[in-house]
Amino acid sequence: MRRRRLAPLLAVSVTATLAPVLATSTATAATAATPSTASSSAATGALDRYVKQKPQWKRCEADAPAEFECATIKVPLDYRVPGGKRIDLAISRIRSTAPDKRHGVLFSNPGGPGGQGLYMPLEMQEMLPESARQKYDLIGFDPRGVGRSSPVSCGLEPEEENWLRPYKEEMFDKDVAWAREVADKCREKAGDTLPHITTRNTARDMDLLRAVLGEKKISYVGYSYGTYLGAVYTQLFPDRADRFVLDSAVDPARAWRGMIQWWAEGAEPAFDRWTEWAAARSEKYGLGDTPKEVDRTFWDLVAQADEEPIEVDGQPTTGDDIRSGIRGAVFSPEYATEAVVELKKAAAGEPASAKKLAAFTGSGQAGTAGAADAAEAPDDNMTASFWAVVCGDNSAAWSRDPESYRQDAIEDKGRYPLFGDFASNIKPCAFWDKSVEPATRVNNKVGSLVVQNEWDSQTPLPSGQALHATLKGSKMVTVLGGEGHGVYPNGNACTDGTVTGYLLNGKLPAKDVTCEATADSNAEGRKNQKRDVLPGSPLPERAPDRF
Repeated sequence: MRRRRLAPLLAVSVTATLAPVLATSTATAATAATPSTASSSAATGALDRYVKQKPQWKRCEADAPAEFECATIKVPLDYRVPGGKRIDLAISRIRSTAPDKRHGVLFSNPGGPGGQGLYMPLEMQEMLPESARQKYDLIGFDPRGVGRSSPVSCGLEPEEENWLRPYKEEMFDKDVAWAREVADKCREKAGDTLPHITTRNTARDMDLLRAVLGEKKISYVGYSYGTYLGAVYTQLFPDRADRFVLDSAVDPARAWRGMIQWWAEGAEPAFDRWTEWAAARSEKYGLGDTPKEVDRTFWDLVAQADEEPIEVDGQPTTGDDIRSGIRGAVFSPEYATEAVVELKKAAAGEPASAKKLAAFTGSGQAGTAGAADAAEAPDDNMTASFWAVVCGDNSAAWSRDPESYRQDAIEDKGRYPLFGDFASNIKPCAFWDKSVEPATRVNNKVGSLVVQNEWDSQTPLPSGQALHATLKGSKMVTVLGGEGHGVYPNGNACTDGTVTGYLLNGKLPAKDVTCEATADSNAEGRKNQKRDVLPGSPLPERAPDRF
């Protein structure tokens, strides 16, 4: 079974009165630092009852490995009112293969927001060397509101889930109406629940699970959105964080509107790199002898498709489809070049490879409906939970004035012509309710390892550098020339050795590490863009519109 990775965002600031902290002394968990909205003794007692839960572990699926166990525990919907409504948290584990060498528990998150993590232990089992599997019980969970953890729904139709919309003057009023309708539907369908589906509360769930398991600390591997979740955990619970690996990182200061806009900013230097690569190989590909000529070839195809959509595999492909598709493609110059070569053929009415044109047709973009069905979750669960976090983590990041989105989309299309208007156009967050809590300001000295490819389509290198600067106790592994979203493991001795060594001995490198990508490690990175489904697993394909 080859491992694959979800991709998959996000932000908060610690206010002691709103952040109940679960404390552990020896193997027995007790609660402390309860919220001011309830009496201290009542809140402590309510949380203590959660900590005393005994998970009823059983085999996750009939066809799953026997060692892969699942259970469900209860967590407070609102940690400020721990005696109030409770929701389910679906959890899983694979025990250490050598109990006498066991160090502790290794939590994980695949990305999102909205990514299911219950089956991550199976993935981690495939990824980690035996020496690491001996060290840890591998712990997975579906974040609150996701998959099997009291899944949320907004009752959205499939067309309403299409959210990265290019700016068109004649369509803007309809885009505003769409954004308002999505927010209204979410409020009507799950208005009591969605305000509490946040990264802060998911971090609290992790700490409650830590206490239920009787552990003093947790170690953690988080990808993409999972890096933000991990960073928030270190901020809320700095004394509970052991060995934290944050792979393909989110900048906490830009959660979430700024992170989406970074997709447009990051695409431009990748596009320039691609034009140089293709020009240097013009004899083979014929897209132009200079970067400027390659650039012209591409934009001529966009203009042609704007006039009349190009038929690709029986599907009309517009200039907007091409601009959107090239964003992810150019982070691998070879992949982008082959795709544009085939697009050029299709534009000329010649037979073209549908497989190589998938970047522009949207094939495999989400694949989430089957995942939702497998997890017995609503079809729009990933989208509903995505908006809950992206809008609810930090409502202050989102303007309430629709006209401001129009202006931003126009300006950013000029600055970042590939994707600027997609990223800055109006989103449902413009009409979302105000966040229950302020955004978390991540700023601590907890030890962690930030791992980042130089060329990453979802979380560009400056994003990883920003998280590294924010986590003052961190060290960073940068893979120069590294392509793909998600680094560890990629078969590169430098990156894999550094991360595995940290997980095994808990020692961060003395200084930041720079590794050079190899052809094999980049090939592995590209494979991670096209996720297989693990046997017996409801994990969706990684969607290019998620972190």
